[in-house]
Amino acid sequence: MSEKEGAVNERLNIFARAGLFYRQIVSELRKVVWPSRKQLSTYTAVVLVFVTFIIAVVSLFDVVLTKITFWVFG
Repeated sequence: MSEKEGAVNERLNIFARAGLFYRQIVSELRKVVWPSRKQLSTYTAVVLVFVTFIIAVVSLFDVVLTKITFWVFG
């Protein structure tokens, strides 16, 4: 933010600053390139497969460490 914009924002009351903030948010959201339904489905599937894989790896690691712990201290 430039000094000029900062000085202008300091002179605005709370409602004017809130309105400016809202207008800036809407302006930025218009620039967003939203994914198509097909892309969104693909991205969702990739994330779910990845999370499932990570859960399996962590679970396997947990089972192995549990077995080792019971073998050492059992």
